[in-house]
Amino acid sequence: MGFILRLLVNALALYLLARVYGGVSFEPGADIVSILIAAVVMGIVNALIRPVLLLLSLPVNILTLGLFTLVVNGVVLYLVAAATALNVAGFGAAIIGAIILAVISWVLDAAVGALKLDGGRN
Repeated sequence: MGFILRLLVNALALYLLARVYGGVSFEPGADIVSILIAAVVMGIVNALIRPVLLLLSLPVNILTLGLFTLVVNGVVLYLVAAATALNVAGFGAAIIGAIILAVISWVLDAAVGALKLDGGRN
């Protein structure tokens, strides 16, 4: 149940990102299945590729006091856009979109936690 809830939260966050920010959108005619596929790909990329990118960029991340993580998050969003029906206007749009996506995901996670839909996980 937790996996499905997390998938739905990620899909809703991607959908809201596409509605709020013009630099990120879904292809015309994209349906709920396309959004769910993008959420699954986002989860896979965050689980497998993002940790490798963070490890490889650790020296730069230390020098920039963690700000380079924003660039890594932009790369992750750009990779998801390359593999799904998600469109990103450019790399700068991917970085801004990743920041907005993080805020939206944080708000949705807080709402899920407040409603106790997550089964009491912290």
